Amino acid sequence: MKVKIFPCPSPTSLRNPCLKCLSFPRKVQPFSSHLPGFHFSKSHYGKSLNLFIRGCISQSQEAVGYGVEISRSDDGNVSPVSLAMVDCEKDEKEVVEVKREELAGQSLWSQMKEILMFTGPATGLWICGPLMSLIDTAVIGQGSSIELAALGPGTVLCDYMSYVFMFLSVATSNMVATSLAKQDKNKVQEQISVLLFVGLTAGCFMLFFTKFFGLWALTAFTGPNNVHIVPAANTYVQIRGLAWPAVLVGWVAQSASLGMKDSWGPLKALAVASAINGVGDILLCSVLGYGIAGAAWATMVSQVVAGYMMIDNLNRKGYNAFAISIPSADDLLTIFGLSAPVFIMMMAKVAFYALMIYFATSMGTHVVAAHQVMNQTYNMCTVWGEPLCQAAQSFMPELMYGYKKSLPKAQTLLKSLVIIGAILGLVLGTIGTSVPWLFPNIFTHDQSVIQEMHKVLIPYFIAIAVTPSTLSLEGTLLAGRDLKFLSLSMSGCFFLGALGLLLVSSSTSFGLPGCWCALVGFQWARFFLSLQRLLSPDGILFSEDFCQNKLEKLKAA
Repeated sequence: MKVKIFPCPSPTSLRNPCLKCLSFPRKVQPFSSHLPGFHFSKSHYGKSLNLFIRGCISQSQEAVGYGVEISRSDDGNVSPVSLAMVDCEKDEKEVVEVKREELAGQSLWSQMKEILMFTGPATGLWICGPLMSLIDTAVIGQGSSIELAALGPGTVLCDYMSYVFMFLSVATSNMVATSLAKQDKNKVQEQISVLLFVGLTAGCFMLFFTKFFGLWALTAFTGPNNVHIVPAANTYVQIRGLAWPAVLVGWVAQSASLGMKDSWGPLKALAVASAINGVGDILLCSVLGYGIAGAAWATMVSQVVAGYMMIDNLNRKGYNAFAISIPSADDLLTIFGLSAPVFIMMMAKVAFYALMIYFATSMGTHVVAAHQVMNQTYNMCTVWGEPLCQAAQSFMPELMYGYKKSLPKAQTLLKSLVIIGAILGLVLGTIGTSVPWLFPNIFTHDQSVIQEMHKVLIPYFIAIAVTPSTLSLEGTLLAGRDLKFLSLSMSGCFFLGALGLLLVSSSTSFGLPGCWCALVGFQWARFFLSLQRLLSPDGILFSEDFCQNKLEKLKAA
């Protein structure tokens, strides 16, 4: 069969990602045997025909040719066999390279400004929790050094143990964001219901554990030399333990909102909770004189209110946050696969900070009281670096293996994050050190406690200064899904840090400063390990093969 091609009088443009236009005379069936604008003369030599169409213009305004081989089946239908691009692929690669150069050429200041605009509103989400504990510390410290010391082991069972369930937050935000990207709201509702059930179950388990094993855990943690602080600590733990279901359910609801890119709803809830906690502490502790029990009631009520507001925020978005579903085996496997490495990371950090409190507790009441003050102010300062970790997880993925993939731009973004982290660390370290140094009476009037606080100011500053940069590096590794390295490196840092704590606690000459020097080693080890991993030629920011492998795993998931 011979083919003659005539010009098309009035083409209709059809968009194509690599072509500027593709012209047909009017809407047709592309593989029909009777194409308008084409004249077919049949030959008796075969049932196949070759058709060459010149019908598109490339980005450079040059004609682009397509070779189309068409064969006729026995029933008379025509089907495509092959399609070969002549110049389009080359032009597309040139355009993509230009776009990559433009993205990588964005100024460092513009990137830093964009990061600050993102992290500003999100900072409040991480400040509210440590702020509640800091308010408790400041109010209780005005009344009794024993109750102030009791806050140390009390916060381990109430605050630090909650970080064990951080995997719920990671799994929720990841699964919700993925389903919303597919515009599958029914799947989002199903996932929220499943994760709410997991959160509620875990909360009830912790309520049961606190009620029946809380006193035993506190006695084992404080040791025989500090039995006198156990009753006050147990009172605090038993009251705070009533809020465990609301805390974990609220975490799931908060993470679901963040997965929907809504940070204002959770921020409002936590702001209200912080206000309730502050007013309750002043009223119950300072005015009515309930001491540590009043602080516990104020914090517990504020956490319940925050959990309810988180759920209400989800309901306003059109989801039923009061509906819970029992997860299937596949659901549990998915949650476990996403959260297991993060669980190991959080457990390592929680265990190290708990060991610090454990060894400080064995050094006496005044030492553990001083450590409680410094530890709470430390948490209040370091939490400001968490938005940098979140920014890395939000901006990095599209530059590593997304539509806007550009490893040079990802490297520039990391530089911006580290610079902001370094500046923020120095500012936070200066402010955080100045408060207990110049204004220790805010927390306590006991001079013995104040002297112990002043002994750790130098390692305290060094540990704070490196934390924001460390969090930005770890956030980049999380964005690149380098979870195996993160879990292994954090475990290694924990074992080395625990060994250091054991060595300094075995000698009375080191005291509380020795524990804080071990913390300095723990933080800087995390920083250098993460930095070395990211700067490695085979790392996620320099290896195309590494990113491609991660992309394939993400597609498979």
